[in-house]
Amino acid sequence: MTEKISTKHLVDPDLQPLLEQLPSFELNVESLAQVRSISWRVSDQLPVTAVEKIIEGPDGPLSLLWFDPSPGVSNRAVLLDIHGGGMVFGSAHDMQETPSLLAHQLGIPVATINYRLAPETPFPGPQEDCFAALQWLSENAKQLGIDPQRIGVTGQSAGGGLAAAVAQMARDRGGPAIRCQILVYPMLDHRSGSEADIWKNRHTGEFVWSRDSNQFGWEALRGDYEPTDARKGWFSPSLAEDLSGLPPAWIGVGTLDLFFDENLDYARRLTDAGVPVELHAYSGAFHGFNIATSARQTVDFERDMLASTARLLNLHA
Repeated sequence: MTEKISTKHLVDPDLQPLLEQLPSFELNVESLAQVRSISWRVSDQLPVTAVEKIIEGPDGPLSLLWFDPSPGVSNRAVLLDIHGGGMVFGSAHDMQETPSLLAHQLGIPVATINYRLAPETPFPGPQEDCFAALQWLSENAKQLGIDPQRIGVTGQSAGGGLAAAVAQMARDRGGPAIRCQILVYPMLDHRSGSEADIWKNRHTGEFVWSRDSNQFGWEALRGDYEPTDARKGWFSPSLAEDLSGLPPAWIGVGTLDLFFDENLDYARRLTDAGVPVELHAYSGAFHGFNIATSARQTVDFERDMLASTARLLNLHA
């Protein structure tokens, strides 16, 4: 296993106060219920209010929240935002701030899906739920006032991993079309933190999201699935043998994040497959650093991510 060393001295000074405030927890069978009981709602004052829509999922109805800053306008780009939570906690209803802010900042509708969680719903349930949301956006484009050729997928952490999986699913299934994938420190490789970890980086994964939590999340998602068939990239995007034909990607990650190495490797492999990639590594930043809204690294991250999203979705044509 990876040798444990202290990396606190490497944390960016602007992020040190956040590090002191964040609760410390390890995800496991015993702690899951408690973690799920935590409210992740940052504020009730959202710039764009959600409208709940019920869509048809693979195994029954699913709740989708629709953040529309300009109802009645047509031919707009749209984002499908997928919430994080290690595949095992969180909900669209409890994590509304990110999609609401994206809708406000970009001036376009944003949808977020309340996908089912592991371990109650293992692979491919969460992925299929997110894919159903993509299909719903494409099939209802005219009524929603969106351009079906300008649908982007985005997510943070587990949500970023699911966004990458949805991009692979859409390619493998011949649609719906995805214009871009905006991956914020995405959870891509089920091996990270295990004995099979390819990198064993001693300077990542100390804060917020640990190796043990990561392995719990992945094992909960895996259930009895053996990632050896053609769907293995849908389960763990890093396992895909072929990344060609995927939509252009933006990837942002902190240098102290457990996902740093897997994110850099995914960006390299996308580039090798001929997929346009913009990669940003934020020095001294740990997992979830952008909660600190006034920190220098967060300001840089927001600028980089929003500018690239606008360009990839052709918002200023």
